[in-house]
Amino acid sequence: MLYGADYNPDQWPEEVWPDDVRLMREAGVTTVSLGIFAWSRIQPAPGAWDFAWLDRIIDLLHEGGIAVNLATATASPPPWMTTAHPDALAADEHGAPYWHGSRQHHSPASPTWRRLAAELVRRLAERYADHPAVVMWHVDNELGCHLHEDFSDAARDAFRTWTRARYGSVERLNEAWGTAFWSQRYGSFDEVFPPRKAPFIRNPAHVLDYKRFMSDTWLEVYLMQRDIIRAAGATQPISTNMMGAFPPADYASWAPHIDVITDDCYPDPLDPARPLTTAFQRDLVRSLKRGQPWILMEQATDAVNWRATNPSKMPGQLAAETAQSIGRGADGIMFFQWRQSRAGAEKFHSAMLPQAGTRTRTWREAVALGERLAALGDLPSPGDDAPVALVFDWENWWAVEGEGHPMTVDYLQVVRDWHAALTRRGIMVDVVPPERVDGRYRLAIAPFLYLLREAGAEALARFVAHGGVLAAGPFTDVVDDNDRFREGGFLTQLGPVLGVAFEDFRALVPPDRATVAERAGEVGSAAAGASDERAFARFAGGIAGAGTILAEAIWADDAEVVAAYETGPSTGRPAVTRRAHGDGSAWYLATQPSPETLGAVLDALIADAGVRPELDEVPEGVEVARRGDLVTIINHGTEPARVEAEGTLLGSDEPFGARTLAPQEFAFVLAPREPAPARADLPLEARA
Repeated sequence: MLYGADYNPDQWPEEVWPDDVRLMREAGVTTVSLGIFAWSRIQPAPGAWDFAWLDRIIDLLHEGGIAVNLATATASPPPWMTTAHPDALAADEHGAPYWHGSRQHHSPASPTWRRLAAELVRRLAERYADHPAVVMWHVDNELGCHLHEDFSDAARDAFRTWTRARYGSVERLNEAWGTAFWSQRYGSFDEVFPPRKAPFIRNPAHVLDYKRFMSDTWLEVYLMQRDIIRAAGATQPISTNMMGAFPPADYASWAPHIDVITDDCYPDPLDPARPLTTAFQRDLVRSLKRGQPWILMEQATDAVNWRATNPSKMPGQLAAETAQSIGRGADGIMFFQWRQSRAGAEKFHSAMLPQAGTRTRTWREAVALGERLAALGDLPSPGDDAPVALVFDWENWWAVEGEGHPMTVDYLQVVRDWHAALTRRGIMVDVVPPERVDGRYRLAIAPFLYLLREAGAEALARFVAHGGVLAAGPFTDVVDDNDRFREGGFLTQLGPVLGVAFEDFRALVPPDRATVAERAGEVGSAAAGASDERAFARFAGGIAGAGTILAEAIWADDAEVVAAYETGPSTGRPAVTRRAHGDGSAWYLATQPSPETLGAVLDALIADAGVRPELDEVPEGVEVARRGDLVTIINHGTEPARVEAEGTLLGSDEPFGARTLAPQEFAFVLAPREPAPARADLPLEARA
């Protein structure tokens, strides 16, 4: 188990360094991420290089038994660069440049920035590739974190190259983007610009491609640096720290290029749904490289500094959040940062070693956590522990939240709502794109899969045919890769599997819009819609429920009607359907179940799929996660919780049995589980 933090010795005089190493050993630190923002110290001026200080600190850490995750230091270019080379600056959607004085102000597409960054990385890699302290390479830092999109001239030129490579000809681009609409037809690639500020809705296909381009551009930055490191002879793992469900970067497409997944996670202590939100993030990053451990590269020991209010964590919360990461696949626990800064934008951000010193609760908890992690020993790798696949797709995220739709939807929140309901039931979930839904799973849930690629539709159909249960949500299978309607209407790919045909979307007026309509005294459709913010339906077994966002009008041509609308714009029409297909079944939800209803729908789905939770009963506020033979049980609540589980406490022969966990208390339990039978469509290596 790696344990440590970002370490920034360039912020401190050298006489502090030996004390840092001594205290790191006391805290149980095994690894530090070094030099993430050290470019201006390594290269203080053009052509001037200073590696002597870095040599000394790496040697000092090595002598103290501390390993190094060496950063490429490219995350924040020094002022001399952008002063001498303004073409390296990024720009906003108005075309105005960002300036140095913060971080991530450079254009990732700038040839000048790439040339200078490549020289820095080459010198670092050639100097330290064989150093015994260096166990890993840390490329850049949180790529795209503060610069989601760059609209500079450098990005413009790179986007033209990207579109030319994607489409081959401007005629094919015009067809893909539907530029006949609003007289947008392009005569050459020289007329293609980033989707800068415009007076009204921008071409959705253009916007979608630009999001793809920016994600690919940040990935290019990683690949450039990775290749330089490898060319220098380095054999250590190479990674870059991700940020969970981060909108600008399609991490699912990045993952095959990254040796080990690393993630930064900063939950809000004021968020009552915090344990569920972080469980989703940890399942997402674990699913990027299914079956492999990952590293929590950054978290906070206590308060952060960048929210409107930054409270401290409650006692025990740090350890409980760490246990959650381990239970969901982490083999490394790291923090930002080791020693709290005395100056700069993040001086109020907590650290392992606080400004107030070693008498603090934060220090005591960091030391105690290091001791507990050191005692864990080897842990099983995450296996095929999840019987449920929750479909989450970045390209769909970009498209489904675009402008000009029947309604607005918070796609991430909808996906999290499904994940939270599964987590409350103690059911493990993988979060994957549709193409990766296969025979490892019994149930797949695909909410608001508006943009559905052909390969994804084929995978979902194959999954059902071979015995899986699919639940497709509303606003699914609407457009192709270019955000264009397919010929033949909607649900053109999944309709035959689902046994339904589509008529209309019929958006529901959300409560805030309904209130506005009532206050304005509006009549007609708006007033009628105000009462339709939820469309009620009657489910099988007499369960009443409500739908939100949409009340789609569909025909159940070849499907059983499980629920029909009793109120709303689609009264009398099917709300939920089920169809047997091959060896499995396919459900269609023509509305998004309300929070109160979602649980009843989910229970019907898991019963159909034969999915069983990890525990027979999961008390309120308790989280249960499986990692191979290791089951992690955490009480995130504010009251003691009585839990019953089979298995023995990790590191002993003591049965867990039935015991009460105090608030923020957790237990690691060894509880081997019989593997699920292999399915016909499962790859041979996975069956083995």
